[in-house]
Amino acid sequence: MSIILDILEELNHSNLRYKGMHVNLLGIPKLSSYKYESLKSGISKLKKKQYITKNNSGWIMTPKGKKYFERKYNSLTQFDSPFSKNNSKNLLVMFDIPEVKKAEREWFRWHLKKFNYIMIQKSVWRGPSPLPKEFLDYVKKIGLRKNLKMLKISKTY
Repeated sequence: MSIILDILEELNHSNLRYKGMHVNLLGIPKLSSYKYESLKSGISKLKKKQYITKNNSGWIMTPKGKKYFERKYNSLTQFDSPFSKNNSKNLLVMFDIPEVKKAEREWFRWHLKKFNYIMIQKSVWRGPSPLPKEFLDYVKKIGLRKNLKMLKISKTY
């Protein structure tokens, strides 16, 4: 998940605070894994897009930000991998997903990694076949199917 979505998730869900900072149940700041500069940049981007604003108690999400967060966070379904590490890699998947669908492209790459695919180039992957039917149905539903080409490879890897 990107730093932007992590910040929005914290503003949307976190109720636990210690000295004004969101913390988990153990009192550890939730965004502590990010560099200060990255957090500052992420907050600046969110403020510029009017997704967050600052009030007396700290940063809060605006209605526009809540709508954006819900759309991004809940829009892409997660799938479990039906493949083991030892499956033969006999499917070549190539894709050209436009920049306007960047989130979907990242989601697709993430699932290819999860399905034990190996990246040959950023948009060319090799892995086990066939991809799960539910996954391909969902790919079609979100409008990515026309951007994909899949080739069965006769010589397994």
